[in-house]
Amino acid sequence: MSKCKVIAILNQKGGTGKTTTAINLGVGLANEGKRVLLVDNDPEGHLTTALGWTSPDSIPVTLSTQLERIISNEPFNCWEGILHHDEGVDVMPANLQLADLDAGLVNVRGREGVMKKYLSEIKDDYDYILIDCLSNLGMLVINALAASDSVIVPVQAHYLPLMGMTHLMKSIQKVQRQINPKLKIEGILITLADMRTNLARSTESALRENYGKAIHIYKTIIPVGIKAAEASVEGKSVYKHEKRSVVAKAYEAFTKEVIADGEKQRIKHENSLSR
Repeated sequence: MSKCKVIAILNQKGGTGKTTTAINLGVGLANEGKRVLLVDNDPEGHLTTALGWTSPDSIPVTLSTQLERIISNEPFNCWEGILHHDEGVDVMPANLQLADLDAGLVNVRGREGVMKKYLSEIKDDYDYILIDCLSNLGMLVINALAASDSVIVPVQAHYLPLMGMTHLMKSIQKVQRQINPKLKIEGILITLADMRTNLARSTESALRENYGKAIHIYKTIIPVGIKAAEASVEGKSVYKHEKRSVVAKAYEAFTKEVIADGEKQRIKHENSLSR
């Protein structure tokens, strides 16, 4: 059994920091000695662009290329197209071709399992695979959830994004029931927070009160800050752009939380098997 953990970074609401979280969690894990693959599952290629490949449509082999080969039962080299970033993470890029694939998946037999089949070919070489999902609940996202062990949900510290949480949780639970019973919600990460404001503090309280008993909510809160946006423009993580910034320190603390939680889950699982 592979020890790789596949995590989907998901929220159907845009602007919650999904891509920033995927990048900085990924690089944070690499900084801790973990082997990490970042999968860009968004036709707009935000993760690909933010890591320095600024012309994703010119990349010859992307996620859509590999998934299309699987759909067509063509032979494929699972390593083809994987890019290496100088901060220690591998990247499976995406571009607009993925949008055509998303629409075409509706008519494919076994459509929910295409990404899982691809990742199963490479996951033994990684400790973590992080899938940066687009902001909807279409076939590409369902594929990501079918292939994942768990989901991290970035939520902006703002009232309106919080309103969509119930719908998102019901969608994840539907995938759990119908496609991937092993799928878990890893946790909710509060992002883009200005905790000096009453709005951010009340949103955090509402989130912990309404969901905290059933779903893990990370202690770390990612503050709003310009450094993360600046890092994306430069094709870097926030650590390399400004290691001493409050955003970098927050993502470093979040990374350690993810590793610690994973270790607790591993020990719990091993104890249950030994009984």
